[in-house]
Amino acid sequence: MIQPAQTDADLRDLNTLHLRARAARLQPVDDAADLPALTEAARDTGGPVLVLGGGSNIVFGRDIDGTVLHMRTRGIDVLAHTGSDVRVSVAAGENWHDWVACALAHGWHGLENLALIPGTVGAAPVQNIGAYGVELIDRLAHVDAWDMVDRRWLRLSAAECRAGYRDSVFKRELAQRAIITRVAFSLTTEARVRCDYADLKRELAARGVAQVTPQHVFDAVCAVRRAKLPDPAVLGNAGSFFRNPVLTADAAATLLAAHPDAPHHPAADGAVKFAAAWLIDQCGWRGTRRGDAGVHDRQALVLVNHGGASAGELLDLAADIQASVQARFDVRLEPEPLILR
Repeated sequence: MIQPAQTDADLRDLNTLHLRARAARLQPVDDAADLPALTEAARDTGGPVLVLGGGSNIVFGRDIDGTVLHMRTRGIDVLAHTGSDVRVSVAAGENWHDWVACALAHGWHGLENLALIPGTVGAAPVQNIGAYGVELIDRLAHVDAWDMVDRRWLRLSAAECRAGYRDSVFKRELAQRAIITRVAFSLTTEARVRCDYADLKRELAARGVAQVTPQHVFDAVCAVRRAKLPDPAVLGNAGSFFRNPVLTADAAATLLAAHPDAPHHPAADGAVKFAAAWLIDQCGWRGTRRGDAGVHDRQALVLVNHGGASAGELLDLAADIQASVQARFDVRLEPEPLILR
């Protein structure tokens, strides 16, 4: 049964920055099969349509004079299990971290490095989420979605999602039209691990782990993230506010000649990815607070709402951070969350 829409709905508790915003209509989505009817109704009532999952990657800089579809769908289904290979389909409304923990509990490995990332499963392919050497695309089988413009169901293979660093077709050609309903993962029952990132190595060593298992990786990732990042339930934030900049080989060589200690990693096609947190930290922003808008005192990449910050105050702070990094390092930082102005 389709739940009725709420009018003039408060969105503050539906975004992890806890910014004040309202929606003309807030429509729960508990069954993906209802999307054709719900999107038709949203079109008939007028205004934009926004799809909202966990609200962990969005900055509400304005009210929504239209319909917010709040994805609350649930369900985890095994599609195939052949030898050590497992293919599992997960509903878009499932909590991402809970799904990773569920997969581990079932002995389905490959997602452990992505533990404790906030948000829902449906949002994960949009950003091609990644952490500690693993990206979603590494384990993506396919994505199911409803195209509310052409009014048809889609199934996109991993290749068709055209994933890049915090990028995908859902942020480009299919933006504002494809509503992800399920995500299928290719996992394995073999205990393969990726633990070559420095933070993970240090945490595993501190725990005295010699033979690393997927459970060890999961636990270490959770510990590292909890030590560095604030809990949105306690301190409003949207996780990493800026993407790590990817520079051409020439630009990277220039930056490293002046700052040889800048943390960096190889990227595709000879490019080099630099740590945005280090760049911001070098400009003295970590721990800064302007009213209730601030920069986290343990992770300069995270902007926080101490309680009453407005979107404008947070975005002004972000702009000043961008300007200082540009002036000192000649690097342009790009915001990671969706900003609605």
